[in-house]
Amino acid sequence: MTIKIYTLDYCPYCKRALAFLNEKNLSYEQIRLDDNEEENLEKLAQEYGIKGDVTVPQIILNGVRIGGYDDMIKKYQTESFRFKQD
Repeated sequence: MTIKIYTLDYCPYCKRALAFLNEKNLSYEQIRLDDNEEENLEKLAQEYGIKGDVTVPQIILNGVRIGGYDDMIKKYQTESFRFKQD
């Protein structure tokens, strides 16, 4: 299983998401968007087909965007088996 998380340093939900992943001992790739924030958010929207405003964190599980922090928590609570590391 691969987890990517797109973050901004000042984002409190990004910090919560990273803390959650660390607490669960899940390995992940963090992609920081702080340099050229606006441009990086546009690229993220294009890559994953995000309509409207792009928020962070954006969590990608096995190549599929699952959304932000709240979405990740819901998915973990209902489908935790999908978060197990290979």
